[in-house]
Amino acid sequence: MESRAAALSVVIPVYNSAPILPELLRRLEPVLAAEAPAFEVILVDDASRDGSWEVIRELAAQRPWVHGISLKRNYGQHNALLAGLHRARHPLVVTLDDDLQHPPEEIPKLLARLREGFDVVYGAPEREQHGLWRDLASRVTKLALSSAMGAETARMVSAFRAFPLHLREAFSDYRSPFVSIDVLLTWATQRFGAVPVRHDPRGIGTSNYTFRKLVAHALNMLTGFSILPLQLASLIGFGFTLFGSCVLAYVIGRYLVQGTSVPGFPFLASVIAIFSGAQLFALGIIGEYLARIHFRMMGRPPYSVRHETTGGGPR
Repeated sequence: MESRAAALSVVIPVYNSAPILPELLRRLEPVLAAEAPAFEVILVDDASRDGSWEVIRELAAQRPWVHGISLKRNYGQHNALLAGLHRARHPLVVTLDDDLQHPPEEIPKLLARLREGFDVVYGAPEREQHGLWRDLASRVTKLALSSAMGAETARMVSAFRAFPLHLREAFSDYRSPFVSIDVLLTWATQRFGAVPVRHDPRGIGTSNYTFRKLVAHALNMLTGFSILPLQLASLIGFGFTLFGSCVLAYVIGRYLVQGTSVPGFPFLASVIAIFSGAQLFALGIIGEYLARIHFRMMGRPPYSVRHETTGGGPR
């Protein structure tokens, strides 16, 4: 078994992390130098508002292995990751967050697990350093992922990943604005693994993933990569059709037995309200899918690059 990995590309989405980027690279450099004969770090600035791009340019000028990408607007973490993956050059890829909650010193654990025959290895936190609402939202997201990836795989998911670059070929033509890197990886493989890693407190600030954003991300994954909501709508429609048939049988049976119809406006209004609600719910779900088809037909890109820089200056 080789003690060193192949050349490495590390892709890091960046958002409002200017103060911590120098420390992140300082800790990354010795780890990557010990693990790979050649490496690069791709920092993708997702339209930060704190001067992160200027810091990235300075770091790239000082280090030939640093590449910077500046997006024209804020597209989201997974879209920024996709931009970095499209420009990665080395056979192995590692992705991690920019806030040092994923310790660079844990990267060798992922690479060692990858050499055991897995195609994708996640760094599963031994103990997550999040608050109550973030933990709850993360569980909602993983429930959504389970419908698109499978329950067992979804439990492993983390932003700390390692996988071979050739998996990118499975989604090289993907052009939808709704991106989930973890779901896209399932298009290329089902050999997923995980390894426990340390999860440190956030280096600066607070998480940019609020409860609302994580729930919105979960809903986007459900309607963008899964037919579960449509199946749910079908089940609800079938359930209420069965309910309506039972009500009709009751009304006819009462008339035949007692010679009277079911009295009362409240009963009729309640039945109409239930059926109307079920129909609107199903139409709403269908509308979400139609919206995604509409966006794909518009050709809206998953990201757009404003600037790029690499060791030695702009590209």
